[in-house]
Amino acid sequence: MPIVLLVRHGQASFGRDDYDRLSDLGREQAEATGRWLRERGLRRPVAVHGSLRRQRDTAALALAAAGHDVEPRVDARWDEYDHIDLVRRYAAARGAGEPRSSREFQVVLDAALVAWVEHGDEGGWPTFTHAVGTALHELVASLEVGQDAVVFTSAGVIAAVCANLLSADAAGLVALNRVAVNGAVTKLAAGRSGIALLTFNEHSHLDGEHLTYR
Repeated sequence: MPIVLLVRHGQASFGRDDYDRLSDLGREQAEATGRWLRERGLRRPVAVHGSLRRQRDTAALALAAAGHDVEPRVDARWDEYDHIDLVRRYAAARGAGEPRSSREFQVVLDAALVAWVEHGDEGGWPTFTHAVGTALHELVASLEVGQDAVVFTSAGVIAAVCANLLSADAAGLVALNRVAVNGAVTKLAAGRSGIALLTFNEHSHLDGEHLTYR
């Protein structure tokens, strides 16, 4: 039974001009995740990441630490939605200023995400989740017998996959998205009956200062 591991990227540069860059801590998280992957005994793994820099760099650092000499495929369908723009548009529509702290940002993001999922435009959330679901099913279909895959992606993508598998509503999606840890791993199994969620947000390899959500 093929196993697909979804890895959230390491901590990016929140509050900086270029968010799409791993912080020093994010690089350490990626390497710690790679060491964890090394102990998992992945079978002839296929590696995939989105087109975002934080996903690509996490993949490079983690795969090197794991000792897997594989060339990752790039698939932009694993990219995160533009959560920063989503928060700005949501705040502007309500005449509020942009959030100033990480905590304020998360509160606004939760509300904005629910609104986007429940009342967003047709080309928004439905298009995003359809692309993610298609990417996952195509990846599973490409795996040979006795072969696993590891995907380096983002919190919103992982939450969307898990919410779909659990038939969760918008509130459930937000709850999953809110607790996603940088460098955490979500485990899926692909069998005859379809794709199943085995574990979500595994982060036992991250603790202390290495445990971050943003």
